[in-house]
Amino acid sequence: MSTRRISTVGVIFGGRSVEHDVSIITANQIMRALDQAGYEVVPIYISRDGRWYTGSPLLNVKNFENEIIGHKDLQPVILSPASNHHGLILNPIAGRFSKSEIKRLDVAFPAIHGTNGEDGTLQGLLEMADIPYVGCKVLASALANDKITTKALLRQQGVPVVDDISFRRSEWLDTPDQVIERITASLPYPLFVKPATTGSSIGIGRAQDETLLRASIDIAASFDRRVLVEAAVTSATEINCAVIGNGSNIRVSVLEQPISWEEYLTYEEKYMRGSEGMKSADRIIPAPLTPELTQRIQQTAIQAFQAIDGYGTARIDFLVKPDEDLFYLNEINTLPGSLAFYLWQEDGIPMSDLVSQLVALAQEAHAEKRRNTYDYQTELLKLTAARGIKGAKGAKAVSKKPNSPA
Repeated sequence: MSTRRISTVGVIFGGRSVEHDVSIITANQIMRALDQAGYEVVPIYISRDGRWYTGSPLLNVKNFENEIIGHKDLQPVILSPASNHHGLILNPIAGRFSKSEIKRLDVAFPAIHGTNGEDGTLQGLLEMADIPYVGCKVLASALANDKITTKALLRQQGVPVVDDISFRRSEWLDTPDQVIERITASLPYPLFVKPATTGSSIGIGRAQDETLLRASIDIAASFDRRVLVEAAVTSATEINCAVIGNGSNIRVSVLEQPISWEEYLTYEEKYMRGSEGMKSADRIIPAPLTPELTQRIQQTAIQAFQAIDGYGTARIDFLVKPDEDLFYLNEINTLPGSLAFYLWQEDGIPMSDLVSQLVALAQEAHAEKRRNTYDYQTELLKLTAARGIKGAKGAKAVSKKPNSPA
């Protein structure tokens, strides 16, 4: 793995997402670690209504207790999709007596959770801008963000996943009784109901009967146009594992067992019981599993990360029944869904070293991308200009008289 250092890292966070507040906490942790590692940190905040800003007030999480965008030291910016800019345009709508400036970025570090950050949207913009970025690429981000598609892919790859039913919001609104009938004909209670693409346990419900099932579907359908219903794995233990790397060079972390006071790890347990996000949650590290089961789970984590063509890092969550020697992959949380730095700390990797490794991996992935050929010139345009558009399509339109035979 390359140890080459770069100077400027833009950390992009906030966004038009129900996980906006979680993103601010994640970004604060990342920016502190990057600063400790010696990088120039450029905070890039996207407000709840989609406006982009930069400025030193964004470096202090306490400034977000009030409306941050009213701070006098913030500056509006946009991320230019033009590859020649390779970064931010500061003061993008400059008037007569001012001008725009370019702030080049060596690497972007996405820290937006959920919509437009984890789903491949931001990654696509960074691809167009030709800026190296930390974490999974467009396809892997989109796949892992979509629970329904992820499960279909993993099932095809032989990774054990829980039985499920999925449907669209329009189906639920038009024919709710038929949807309930389809679910209960295939899956036993209790059931978990999830929006297809949200994270941080937002919109997830556990249903013991039809009344709760209907209520849970209503909630999930308010967050996404597609809903996933899964059979609950009763008496299961949640086990999490982190991976880091690119391609065939994937490293796996120690396993953890989060301790939940609820029937599943809720948003409040993940983020509201401390100041450091998932780091504050109660957990057992290493997880109390046999060496054989531990190794199988770790190998499955690597298999799943490679199946989605993952880059950078992810935390992969499992539901485990140790007494039966069974486990199911529950979810792949790509960056910025999880850095899981507390797991890497168990292996002696402080967060400053972790973010440095991720920046180096981003540069390696970008160097690999540059090996592709993008400029392929032909005589097509010249030939089209000579023949005209109709000639290029290869056929002439044939006009028919009104009563001519077909």
